[in-house]
Amino acid sequence: MWADVADDPAGTLLPGRIGLVHDWLNQRGGAEDVLEELVDLFPGAPVHTSLYWPQAMPDGYRDWDIRSAFTNRLPGIWRHHQFYLPVYPLAFERMDMSDYDLVLSNKSGFCHGVRTRPDAVHVCYCLTPTRYLWQYEKYAEQEQLPGAVRTILPPFLAYLRRWDRQAADGVDHFIAISQEVRRRIAQVYGREAVIIYPPVDTERYAPAGRVGDYYLMLGRLVPYRRIDLLIEAFNRLGLPLVIAGDGRDRQRLEALAGPTITFLGYVPDEDVPDLMARCRAFLFPGEEDFGIAPIQAMAAGRPVIAYAAGGALDTVVPGTGVHFSRQSVPAIMAAVRNFGPDDVDVTFIRNHARRFDRSVFRRQLLAFLNTHVPAPV
Repeated sequence: MWADVADDPAGTLLPGRIGLVHDWLNQRGGAEDVLEELVDLFPGAPVHTSLYWPQAMPDGYRDWDIRSAFTNRLPGIWRHHQFYLPVYPLAFERMDMSDYDLVLSNKSGFCHGVRTRPDAVHVCYCLTPTRYLWQYEKYAEQEQLPGAVRTILPPFLAYLRRWDRQAADGVDHFIAISQEVRRRIAQVYGREAVIIYPPVDTERYAPAGRVGDYYLMLGRLVPYRRIDLLIEAFNRLGLPLVIAGDGRDRQRLEALAGPTITFLGYVPDEDVPDLMARCRAFLFPGEEDFGIAPIQAMAAGRPVIAYAAGGALDTVVPGTGVHFSRQSVPAIMAAVRNFGPDDVDVTFIRNHARRFDRSVFRRQLLAFLNTHVPAPV
C-alpha cells in the first residue's frame, strides 16, 4: 500500500521508488504549498525541477533532495524564467525517471512531460493546463510579459501546444484542483480527471474575540487579481479596506487609493491568522484556478466576497459568503452593500473550511493512489 510510505517518517519503505516533479523553484505560491505537502507525505522522495534558486525559497528546502535540469545553469533564468519557455520541454524530457515506480508531477507548466518507465505509473496533480499555451493572450496581458518575450514566444506556440498535448498522453491519471481545471483538462487534453482540492492548513486559523471594521484583501499585488477595481469600489463606498501583500503592481495601486485604503506590504506568516480573523469580510476580486486565501479567511470564521469564477465557485458557497457576477466596480459595490458580514454563522463557515484541510488532501490522495496505482513488487 502506498499509504505505508506516509507512515514511515524515516522514508525507509520503498526507497527511491517515488519521484516528485515540479515546474520551477524560484518563487513561493500555491503550487509550492502543494509540493511541500507532497514532500512531507513522501519523505525522501527526490524533487525534479527545471530550476532551483535557493535564496528565493524557504530554508527548509535545502534539506530536500532537489535535482535540477541543465536549464538551472542558463543565464538569468532564476529571475526571468519566462524568457526560456521554449526550452522547458527538452529539460523535462531529458530527466532520468527510470528509478521510480510512481511519478507524481505537480504541474502548471511543462513538468508533466517527463518520460517514465513503461511499467511505472505517472499521476499528474494538475494545477492548470499550461496557461501560457492555451490562454496566451490573457496570460500575457495579466502577467505584463516583457516586449521581448511577447515577440519571441508566439512563433514557438504551435510547437509547444503540440508537445504539451502529446506529453499529456504520457500521464496515466490526472487529478484536478477545481471544477474549472477539470473542465480545462477535458477540453485541452481530452482526459478525465478527479478533483482533490489543494491542502490548506486550516488549524492555524481561529476566530478572534472581536471583529474590526475593515475589509481585507491579501495576496501578491499583480494586475490579473483586479485589485484596481477593488480600490475604486472602496473609494466610492468610503469604507476601510486593508490590502496586505506586495508585488510589482503596488506603486500603481497605491496611486489609485483614497484615504480609507491602507497598504500593509508584506505580512509575516505568523501575523496572517489574526489579520484574517479580525476583518469584516475577505475580498477576492480576481479569477484563480483555486485560491487558498479565501479558505484561510473562512477557517478564521470570516465570510468571503468573491468574483464568481474559477475556484471560488467551488469554495465560496451559500452561508460562507457571496459572489459578484462581473469584474466591475458597480458589481463589487453592490455585493459589499448587500451582504451583511456580521450576520454569519462562524461555526458553519469554519466547518466548511475544514473540508479543504491538509489532512483531507493527504487522505484523499493516498486513497486515490491505493485505488489506482498498483504497489510495486
